[in-house]
Amino acid sequence: MELAAGKWDDGIQRGAAASFALHAVAIVALLLLLPKAEPPPPLPDDGLSVEIVQQPAGPPTKPKPVRAPSPGPAKPEAARAQAERPAPVTTNAPAAAMPSVTPVAPPAPRPAEFVAASQLFSDKVLADPRSRGAREALRGLAGSERNLQLCDLEALEQVRRARPDLRPDTLAPYAMAAEKVSGNNVEVRGGAFRSQRKWYNIQFKCGLDAGSGKVVSFAFLVGDAIPEGEWQAHDLVADDGAADQ
Repeated sequence: MELAAGKWDDGIQRGAAASFALHAVAIVALLLLLPKAEPPPPLPDDGLSVEIVQQPAGPPTKPKPVRAPSPGPAKPEAARAQAERPAPVTTNAPAAAMPSVTPVAPPAPRPAEFVAASQLFSDKVLADPRSRGAREALRGLAGSERNLQLCDLEALEQVRRARPDLRPDTLAPYAMAAEKVSGNNVEVRGGAFRSQRKWYNIQFKCGLDAGSGKVVSFAFLVGDAIPEGEWQAHDLVADDGAADQ
């Protein structure tokens, strides 16, 4: 029995080996009979055409500014940290305070001063033969009226000598204000004289000698022209016939 079993096992092993060999031979034959695989055709050349473009010589265009997004509400922690952040320390010294300057008022204009005559002319004018009528008129006057007329004559001659641009021919010592005659002193504050059909303000102070009745001192001040609209109120006329010839 043991001998028969051994022979059986040997037969099985020989059959398995033969079967394996047959299968191997069949596989190799099939591989040889298969057609050879042809290599795949080459892929078409799809290369890109590249062209170099020269950049224009002009200035480069600036990119548009980017606006930062508006910050949203800060978180409580961030807000607290920002509030606790110390203020920046500046090293700039404080600007020096400008010294206060007290405005200086311009000096007030000095009032016009009287011009004292260095030479007197009334006596010389009366000695002229052409002044015969004036001499006779003065003889008929006495006291303050004579003194006033003699000082008026001195005033006209002083203005004629001091102001060659004027040709005074008539003087009204009381035109703008009343004159003051006190003894041998005459003071006129609101007088007016006429020259070339225009009237001008004049003031003067005149002193006379009590014995001879001649003018011994004189000072005067010529003012501005009197507006024509004021002439009628002060009985001033532009022409009285033979005047201003």
